[in-house]
Amino acid sequence: MLDASHIGKVIEPHSAAVEAGRLRLFAKAIGETRPEYLDESAARAAGHPGIPAPPTFVLSLDLEMAEPFKWITDIGVDILQVLHGGERFRYFAPVYAGDRLTFRSRVADILTKKSSSKAFVVKETEVFNQDGKKVAEMRATLVVRKGC
Repeated sequence: MLDASHIGKVIEPHSAAVEAGRLRLFAKAIGETRPEYLDESAARAAGHPGIPAPPTFVLSLDLEMAEPFKWITDIGVDILQVLHGGERFRYFAPVYAGDRLTFRSRVADILTKKSSSKAFVVKETEVFNQDGKKVAEMRATLVVRKGC
């Protein structure tokens, strides 16, 4: 059973670069066809300082660490028992090619019910750019089969 004492546990912060090539690949993967997401000249013509990151791109960068799921096993969860339950985003400023983002995460909540075969782990992440400006918040909910 998950131990609620892990609520508030801080996950090691990390940083990742926002690269234009990766933005283009991500945009193509999600079916984005607007030229400003694919071409720097088109982005600048649209008033952007560079290629903008499509929504949800920051999540892919949050996984850019040596062991992106270590925090899950650190709180006693068998990764094989985890399902993705949902993701929520709040944006405060655009993210562009050339930015360097820092991710600061914590275990925000652990919910268990005796009558259920599942538990829920909530991870909250704040994302800051190279100037220290908060650009996004993410809230991920993981579903864990009990007995793990």
